[in-house]
Amino acid sequence: MAGKLTYKEAGVDTVKAAALVGDIRTHVQRTQQQRQLMGSFGLFAAAYELKGYRQPVIVTGCDGVGTKLEVQLQHDRIEDAGKDLVAMSVNDILTTGGDPLMFLDYIGLAQLDEVRVTRLVAGMADYLEACGCILAGGETAEMPGVVPEGMVELSGFCIGCVEKDEMVEPGTIAEGDVLLGFASDGVHANGWSLIRRVLAENPGEFSDADVHALLPPTRLYHDVVSGLKGAGIRPKAMAHITGGGLPENLERLFDGLGCALEVPAWENEAVQKLLRHVDDDSRWHTFNMGIGWVVIVDPAQAEAAAVAGPGGVVLGAVDATPGVRVTPKR
Repeated sequence: MAGKLTYKEAGVDTVKAAALVGDIRTHVQRTQQQRQLMGSFGLFAAAYELKGYRQPVIVTGCDGVGTKLEVQLQHDRIEDAGKDLVAMSVNDILTTGGDPLMFLDYIGLAQLDEVRVTRLVAGMADYLEACGCILAGGETAEMPGVVPEGMVELSGFCIGCVEKDEMVEPGTIAEGDVLLGFASDGVHANGWSLIRRVLAENPGEFSDADVHALLPPTRLYHDVVSGLKGAGIRPKAMAHITGGGLPENLERLFDGLGCALEVPAWENEAVQKLLRHVDDDSRWHTFNMGIGWVVIVDPAQAEAAAVAGPGGVVLGAVDATPGVRVTPKR
């Protein structure tokens, strides 16, 4: 009779997984400097008290890093994957005018890699600490035979809160309102299936330096939102420019209205090299084209709003013609 198997022999080491919790504790703790979880011991879920809110409305977001993760792993930029994971969900929370309160992650691997997981969590904690959001928990799953060796599955979930009477309301957008764009830090976490195809088909054209110039993590736009609040500006709408680019992410804000935008040249040599291999129309519907965040405000507030964060620029104004028309600025 064959010997009885252990879980470890099947590819899952629960002892190592328990030890990992201690390894990442310091990163978790630094995300609780501005906000803290309720201290109920022994719960199997995180708890947060919504004290300080008059009419709290819960807002949520969920996203991943997508195929950019493969390139990040190839070039040993695993911390950046953690930052991308946070920014993709936290930025969506920020568009409501709300505060990101708690973040949870899912990490799936073939076998537990303590160093890789710790570096991922460190990257998450860098961004979460910056915007005052708690790393409230998550799941690290060993799935031998399901997740390929050397790969990582990632998902992120953010819970936020906004005062009911302070929630951003795109329904208030009117003709003449001004659209302000804030610069991206690169291509962020969208369009990487196309980027990977371009890199694969033109291996001699892109150096390692070029690839690294494409890889900076998604910019976290909490500084812009904080700057707007500090200046007493309540935007009519905010958009995180992700998949679909400027046209698709802005069109969802308009009800019978539209805009014509002049977008500044994207000052990134590696990106310009990439764009030479991309269809002119497709690029606008795939990449952020150098603008990762758009704010729509009353014309009287446009000048003050443009300096709410670095990289602010006027893109255009709302008009009565439905749709988003974009042209490069000459």
